[in-house]
Amino acid sequence: MKPTPFRPPLRAALAALALACAASSTAGSGQRPAPVAAASAPAPSVAAPPAARPLAPFVGDLASADVAGLKADCAAFLARARGHIEALKRTARPTPRTAVDAALDRYDEALASLDTASSVSNVVFNSNPDAAVRDAARACDQQAQAVVTEIHLDRAVYDVLAGLDLTPNEAADRYWIGQELADFRRAGVDREPATRARIKVLRDEITAIGQKFAQNINDDTRKIELAPSALAGLPADYAAKHPAGADGKVVITTQYPDYYPFMAFARSSAAREQLYRAFRDRAYPKNLEVLQNLLEKRYQLAHLLGYTSFASYSTESKMVRTAQAAHDFIDQITRLSEKRSHDDYQVLLKRLRKDRPGAGFVAAWEAEYIKQRVRAEKLAFDAQSVRPYFEFTRVKAGLLDITARLFGIEYKKVTGAKVWDPDVEVYDVLDQRGKLGRIYLDLHPRAGKFSHAAQFSFVTGKAGVRLPEGVLLCNFPKPGTTPALMDHGEVKTFFHEFGHLLHHVFSGHTRWMSTADFREWDFVEAPSQLLEEWVDDAPTLQRFARKLDTDEPIPTALVERMRTAEQFGRGLEVRQQMVYASVSLAYYDREPKDLDTTKLLSEIESRIIPFPHVAGTHLQASFGHLVDYASNYYTYMWSLVIAKDLFTPFRAAGLLDTAVAARYRRAVLERSGTRPAADQVREFLGRPFNSEAYEKWLNGAARERTSAEGG
Repeated sequence: MKPTPFRPPLRAALAALALACAASSTAGSGQRPAPVAAASAPAPSVAAPPAARPLAPFVGDLASADVAGLKADCAAFLARARGHIEALKRTARPTPRTAVDAALDRYDEALASLDTASSVSNVVFNSNPDAAVRDAARACDQQAQAVVTEIHLDRAVYDVLAGLDLTPNEAADRYWIGQELADFRRAGVDREPATRARIKVLRDEITAIGQKFAQNINDDTRKIELAPSALAGLPADYAAKHPAGADGKVVITTQYPDYYPFMAFARSSAAREQLYRAFRDRAYPKNLEVLQNLLEKRYQLAHLLGYTSFASYSTESKMVRTAQAAHDFIDQITRLSEKRSHDDYQVLLKRLRKDRPGAGFVAAWEAEYIKQRVRAEKLAFDAQSVRPYFEFTRVKAGLLDITARLFGIEYKKVTGAKVWDPDVEVYDVLDQRGKLGRIYLDLHPRAGKFSHAAQFSFVTGKAGVRLPEGVLLCNFPKPGTTPALMDHGEVKTFFHEFGHLLHHVFSGHTRWMSTADFREWDFVEAPSQLLEEWVDDAPTLQRFARKLDTDEPIPTALVERMRTAEQFGRGLEVRQQMVYASVSLAYYDREPKDLDTTKLLSEIESRIIPFPHVAGTHLQASFGHLVDYASNYYTYMWSLVIAKDLFTPFRAAGLLDTAVAARYRRAVLERSGTRPAADQVREFLGRPFNSEAYEKWLNGAARERTSAEGG
């Protein structure tokens, strides 16, 4: 799994004291697919908007504003938030239920205004082609985060919320406000004025530093120049998109559609090494100093708040609860994957020695290429063989069709919507009760754009008040004069990110905006990882994966070979994830003064993965998750353990079983921040979650693995 950043909306930043900054980390006819009709399915439980109260208009067009417009919009949102807070502070300990609810609504609406200001700014910052507009967006997000700081350090706001009698209210209300009050205390609301003033300064500085770290990554697309012969082994469509220039050289960039196929298929080891080094040095050397500053400011903040490290502070509000528990989890997964990763590596080394007798180790830039050779030669699967079945426009249409049928929804193309780039497509999402929300798909690379793949928010919904709006910023191949073929990993990433988007839409119908997302951030990846399962299922793939020239659906036998082949190397992939998790935690679990981040990264790689650290490279400079996830990259594997368990009812009933999907939507996706995540999983599964399904996934396919090890 490649790292896939996800920036939760501002309410998560409230709970995490500005962990979420403006950064993360992450052909044919050209016809657009028709709206996808919903299949018949049980109507999921969604709070119906009261007919008497008109919904707020969509705000997605704010992302296309110029500098003046963006500044005006930002000022309006911030003024609205402050107005609600001032009205709340004038509340004199209300006791009637209606007065209590009015106070809750004022607080929730203040957070909603800040959420929208920050979220729109974040999308603009990561997508707008105009540098001046991006700078205005960065400033707006900083201002919104500063108001968040003001609120959480305002003792008068805390006293009003603490004084509310919520006994007659629903359990979800009590859970929400209980968590909020804990966040106020974690923010330092009970500290003396001088300490609160210093906390505010630090939090504002952290926001600005995180944005700088992200901007340096977004701005640094590197390239290498090679002889055309270096394209040997790559697919024909890839070579067609990289013609030689006037100087006879081809240019390969570090953008994802260039990088990953090249590392998997280019026969030239020297060329792969050159691109690998360029990719690992994005945003270097600028971000080393920026990262050091970020680590030091967060450490200072944690100490002001009474914690031994920022990791201790950051993990406290997650499911894992403590930094030590996060370390223990990483150690547990590392132990579980020990034998499998060792066996995988020995297969790679043996295959490398076939080409290079006497090779003592597998270099990092050799791993993906050799893995593909093993899959082709020993497991009868060539990754290029499935690409003709995964043309981008068909994949997109298939994704919309499958999720529509599964969840009983419809996507209706919106024409005439203002967008920030011509590539952006807009859809309204509907079900039997009406409009659920709006989504924006910005799916192809361009200069200055966010360079990874992620779901972003525009608006977090609130029942009867406003509908949710979400965005995908991705970097998939773009249809043009040649077909835009995707590899299976890219298809899986598309489904993963769309899982985040669906969760955002489904969750945005709770009574309060502030309960529309999981508060425990280490559960947030589970719904998206769950949706990845659908691209490993032959009947599901056959609904849209059809060969470009013949329209033949992808054969079941080919899918089975693909699944078996992709199981090879799983141990090494899990270990690589544990490198990211360990680095993330280790950078934040100690005093950063005099910390050599490159040396520590090298030590962690040497301990966990068999590929030697590549001297002279600096992965941490482009590791965007060090901003938004901070110490908590373990989240991905923690969520995956739960996601594998969540899949068990679907596996038993069928992947397109609408009854199971409706039950999952009601129990998990729609109720999000209304109670602890473990309770939601328990309701869906009928029991507490466990790691059995994950361990089967990790250690499965022993027979195929043995076959790969053979001659």
